[in-house]
Amino acid sequence: MDDATRMRLIGERAAALVPDGATIGLGTGATADAMIDALGDLVRSGLQVTGVATSSRTIDRANDRGIPLITLDEAGELAICIDGADEIDPDLSLVKGRGGALLFEKLVARSANRLVIIGSSEKLVDRLGTPLPLPVEIVPFGASHTAREIAALGLEPILRTTDDGSPFVSDGGHWIVDCESDGIDDAAQLAHDLKQITGVVEHGLFVGMCDLALTVDAEGMIAEHVRR
Repeated sequence: MDDATRMRLIGERAAALVPDGATIGLGTGATADAMIDALGDLVRSGLQVTGVATSSRTIDRANDRGIPLITLDEAGELAICIDGADEIDPDLSLVKGRGGALLFEKLVARSANRLVIIGSSEKLVDRLGTPLPLPVEIVPFGASHTAREIAALGLEPILRTTDDGSPFVSDGGHWIVDCESDGIDDAAQLAHDLKQITGVVEHGLFVGMCDLALTVDAEGMIAEHVRR
C-alpha cells in the first residue's frame, strides 16, 4: 500500500475521534495534514469543531479545509489534540520537532485533555534518539554557548539550516539544533536537564503526555497503543 493511502486511512481514523462541538488542537506535519484533510470532510458534512493550530502551515491547511480556528489564548478547554511524532517508544514517550513546530505543539498538547499521536508503524522505536536526532529549540542570542551546554549532556547539536545555508527560524522566532546521540537512556532526565539550560526554549521530548498512539503498517492495518 502506498504512503498516501496509509496516511489517508490513519487521518480518517483519527478524525473520527473528534467530538462534535469540541475545540481541538491540530498538529503539524504530513500525518497531521492527513487528519486535517479528513476533519475538513467531516466539517463539510456538518461536524461542529473549532481548531487551535500549532503552526503557520497548519493554519493554512485548516483554512483551506474550512475548519474554523481560534488562538490558544482564546480557547477554553481543548478536548483533544491530534498530532504526529518522529519517534514513539514502548512507553509512548515521543520525539517531535522535525517539522520545526515543537514549541507550539507542546503548548497546545499540554492544554488538551487528551493527546493522540498518529503515524506510520515505522515511527515505533525501542529507544528514543537512535534513528533520528533530537530537535532542541534555542534562542539565537548566544547560540554557540547554549550549544556547548547541550553538548555537555552527551549530545551533538547541529544547527538546522535552510537550503540557502541560513539558520532555520521557527514560528516563534527561534533556532533549532538537531542533537545526535547514541540513544536516549532516560528521556525524563534528559528533558529535565535540557530545560535547565538558559538558552533552551524547548526540546522535542514529549514524556508522559501521549494517551493514545495510532499507527498504520505497510498493509494499512491500524494498531492502538495505550500508555502503560
